[in-house]
Amino acid sequence: MAELKYIPGFGNECASEDPRCPGALPEGQNNPQVCPYNLYAEQLSGSAFTCPRSTNKRSWLYRILPSVSHKPFESIDQGHVTNNWDEVDPDPNQLRWKPFEIPKASQKKVDFVSGLHTLCGAGDIKSNNGLAIHIFLCNTSMGNRCFYNSDGDFLIVPQKGKLHIYTEFGRMLVQPNEICVIQRGMRFSIDVFEETRGYILEVYGVHFELPDLGPIGANGLANPRDFLIPVAWYEDRQVPGGYTVINKYQGKLFAAKQDVSPFNVVAWHGNYTPYKYNLENFMVINSVAFDHADPSIFTVLTAKSVRPGVAIADFVIFPPRWGVADKTFRPPYYHRNCMSEFMGLIKGHYEAKQGGFLPGGGSLHSSMTPHGPDADCFEKASKAKLAPERIADGTMAFMFESSLSMAVTKWGLKTSNCLDENYYKCWEPLKSHFTPNSRKPAGPN
Repeated sequence: MAELKYIPGFGNECASEDPRCPGALPEGQNNPQVCPYNLYAEQLSGSAFTCPRSTNKRSWLYRILPSVSHKPFESIDQGHVTNNWDEVDPDPNQLRWKPFEIPKASQKKVDFVSGLHTLCGAGDIKSNNGLAIHIFLCNTSMGNRCFYNSDGDFLIVPQKGKLHIYTEFGRMLVQPNEICVIQRGMRFSIDVFEETRGYILEVYGVHFELPDLGPIGANGLANPRDFLIPVAWYEDRQVPGGYTVINKYQGKLFAAKQDVSPFNVVAWHGNYTPYKYNLENFMVINSVAFDHADPSIFTVLTAKSVRPGVAIADFVIFPPRWGVADKTFRPPYYHRNCMSEFMGLIKGHYEAKQGGFLPGGGSLHSSMTPHGPDADCFEKASKAKLAPERIADGTMAFMFESSLSMAVTKWGLKTSNCLDENYYKCWEPLKSHFTPNSRKPAGPN
């Protein structure tokens, strides 16, 4: 595969033409009577027309045929995609999943769409307020099938296997330790090259933003220039009656047939695009004296709610970094949180739980459910010499955090057969170190 090209910058106003058709973008207006190369003009709006300029999202696409050229949509099998948060009774326990099993291609071919499995979520799709967390497990490319989501944005985190993603804006190659965001309404198709697995954070009604930096200043965390947007690329390909467009609408799946590839956009301009980001580019902020800064310092992207400072969802990572804090228990502390925390692992091992929490698996600590380091981690960290040390080398853990109280699906609790029934046991060896007659703590500190 030839190296793909990208436009850098988060949320920029961009313009791109396929070099095979120079001058495809109209000059001075969006919707001329006749477009260059006799293309069709089509606007894709990611926000209400009347949103303030700072939040208004839209792009103009110049395409061989408009996206309306398809047969009627018809309902198709849901598979394991759902927005029914009442399938099973609520469960406040700490939950952990073993790595989700990828179907073998020799037994059954499964592409990205048929391999979607909803794990948990909250809120209401029809009122555009909420989120869902999905796992994708696939072993074959989508071929003459594409997908678009009328309900929300997909933040895709591949864990095993790279994704070659065709979009209406161009192509992206997204590998483990990278992420991509396909925003609401954008059509895309995914080629895979092996058995492939990953995580998806879906948010309804809002878009991901870079978090505000406050006293950190102008730089740090995820820098805008490191986000990459695909450049225009089109295919003028006929598929008589054989191209399937799959739509997720109000949580249900529908399919329509058309005669041409949907990736027939010759040029585009605007600020509503797909994009990707390499997690290695994250500029970590951390304590250099004592105690912990809150894990919000590791936020890559946020999807804000209407309440100031409260997110529908945050995407947070725990990258390799130096630990230098003095007089401090360095691993994550024991915690009860008003937020819901889903964690996944792309590679390596998570510092607070050396065993049991594995790449391709996950954990969910619901609102006000206590959690923290396992017993072994606590004992070692309490006695460790506090020299500067590298933390999480060769590792990338992440968190989908939400202000909403998430419900787990039947697939997550039962059908997947991946729930670790023994998770609670990692805290059972914790013992009291209370010394009522001596205030001075034991240990090297």
